[in-house]
Amino acid sequence: MKKVKVLVLSGFGLNCDYETIYSFSLVKADAQKVHINSLINGEVNLNDFQVLVFGGGFSWGDYHGAGNLQAIIMKTKIGDEINKFIENKKLILGICNGFQTLVNMGLLPGFENGKYKREVALINNDCGNFRDEWVYLKINKKSKCVFTQGIDFMELPIRHGEGKFYCENSVVEKLKKSNQVVMQYSLKNGTPAKNSFPENPNGSLYDIAGICDNTGRIFGLMPHPEAFNHFTNHPDWTRDTIDNSMSIKLFHNAINYFK
Repeated sequence: MKKVKVLVLSGFGLNCDYETIYSFSLVKADAQKVHINSLINGEVNLNDFQVLVFGGGFSWGDYHGAGNLQAIIMKTKIGDEINKFIENKKLILGICNGFQTLVNMGLLPGFENGKYKREVALINNDCGNFRDEWVYLKINKKSKCVFTQGIDFMELPIRHGEGKFYCENSVVEKLKKSNQVVMQYSLKNGTPAKNSFPENPNGSLYDIAGICDNTGRIFGLMPHPEAFNHFTNHPDWTRDTIDNSMSIKLFHNAINYFK
């Protein structure tokens, strides 16, 4: 079987591309860094890939809100190609700034196939400042999310200033009912943070850290799984036994989907 090809976007303030490529290489994928302009002008064909990653960073300096300009450019320039990519049952992963972009494009929450509208937002942290810390995450085992199958708990780093998940109560209830809430900020024992700070670092409604669309093939999350690709990434690695297997499993699940 040929290696699964993963397109990792780069350019205009995006970062985390090297860590993301390395994480996918650990699970034997063919991950390639592609500049957004190369995708937009046709130098690179999106259809040649099976996974599209909107990575972390500060696209276009987060002017006009985190992920807004990237969302507008991607939707207006190659929106049809992305829709076809989704219709072909391929995978999309949005990490941090990538998550912000996906909700601004309307790809998440994606309650109905092909009907993409903005129904949720990621806004300024309640604490009023940028947060750079590690968080505990409770994973919804009933979720269809391709990326989190077989995972019930994990620890990952976050680093964002606009990470508060916000929407109307009716949308939260709809996400809960359809099991599209994939991960929630939690305490160390895996119970929900219930909006306690700093366990919930940004004040997200229902402690939401990540959601998927109704198919489970589009996944967005604020924490950074690519930043935990080795046990030494963890701040306690010199004094404790560190297990990063769940972080790697998230990438492995994406590759196994195509088998």
